[in-house]
Amino acid sequence: MFFGVPFTVFGDDSLQYLNTIKGKRAFIVTDATIAKLGLAELVVNELKPANIECKIFDGVEPDPSIKTVEKAAAIAKDFKPDWFIGLGGGSSMDACKSSLVCYAAGIGPLDMSPSDFFDIRAKARLLCIPTTSGTGSEATWAIVLTDTEQNRKVALGSYETLPDVAILDPRMVMSMPPHVTGSTGMDALTHAIEGYTTTWRTPFTDGPGLAAIKLIFENLKKAVDNGKDAEARKSMMYAASQAGTCFGNGMAGLAHSCGHALGGIFHTPHGVAMGLYLPYTMEFVANGSEETLQRFAEIARFCGIAQGSDKECSKALIAAVRKLMKDIGQSPTVKDLKIDKDKYLKAMPGLVDRAVNEAMSIAVTRVPDNEDLQKIFVCAYDGKPVDF
Repeated sequence: MFFGVPFTVFGDDSLQYLNTIKGKRAFIVTDATIAKLGLAELVVNELKPANIECKIFDGVEPDPSIKTVEKAAAIAKDFKPDWFIGLGGGSSMDACKSSLVCYAAGIGPLDMSPSDFFDIRAKARLLCIPTTSGTGSEATWAIVLTDTEQNRKVALGSYETLPDVAILDPRMVMSMPPHVTGSTGMDALTHAIEGYTTTWRTPFTDGPGLAAIKLIFENLKKAVDNGKDAEARKSMMYAASQAGTCFGNGMAGLAHSCGHALGGIFHTPHGVAMGLYLPYTMEFVANGSEETLQRFAEIARFCGIAQGSDKECSKALIAAVRKLMKDIGQSPTVKDLKIDKDKYLKAMPGLVDRAVNEAMSIAVTRVPDNEDLQKIFVCAYDGKPVDF
């Protein structure tokens, strides 16, 4: 067993840490919006005192494709950086991680697994700077890419893709619009709740998970309602990274399996899909696992949501998740995403097949079969409780 975390620099003006790093060239992987906002230039300016030459690749799209990663790696091959810097949300950080492996190991994006060792640090180190408070990618080795040829999302990663350094500077998240703040915050909540209850959890993952959940319940609505609330923004940034530490070392669960399936077929934004399926999958697991029922109750008591029996507290926690989603304007059902029901039902075999083959589907205390997953997907369309 292991517990991995990057060296983390956090707080006001923490971007100044870039002044101190040693190297010659930095390859910054980001998206066009981040570059347009001037955040990439902030990074470049902070690297100037370290005399590090920079090249910016700003071609990352939402749910980055394998082709985008291959393009970034080809540019990096000519530039020969000794630092890769992932700047942005999960898409940019994941594209950065995978392009580093392609560059350093000379392999394709799909040719990696947790058991591989490529000695990528012999060529370059990895630093991540999040500009959203959701994926926690700066704290994990996990990578999610899109295979556009097969219309699917692919979960990848190697233990070597855990960043060497993560920088959590609140300035980088202050420009997030409310809907992005909400969806990325629900992604972080999903990471923490699932990481705290997975069968892969350990005593090392419990603390970050609980801390993240409490911070999110206390600060997400504040950050959505008032994007200039610096303390709420800061708390959400820290919560997202703690949630990443939790699930990155302890695995995620069924909401991720279902959400990845929906995103792969209907291209639903990642955080929206995670948050949507979270209460339904929580109900399913709690209905069949006393262990998870107890864990949900522990969360509810720790966060001050409820007291009482495990069953009462578990129900209260799931209700609190639904209330938070409503309060921040997140879609509680698939129908609310304007996905046609006939198309959704027609896609059901593909949704179930994708979900059942996700690694997260076997890391829960109640493993679903195909019929269970189909029922969960149907319940989530109309907003029916999962009572089986």
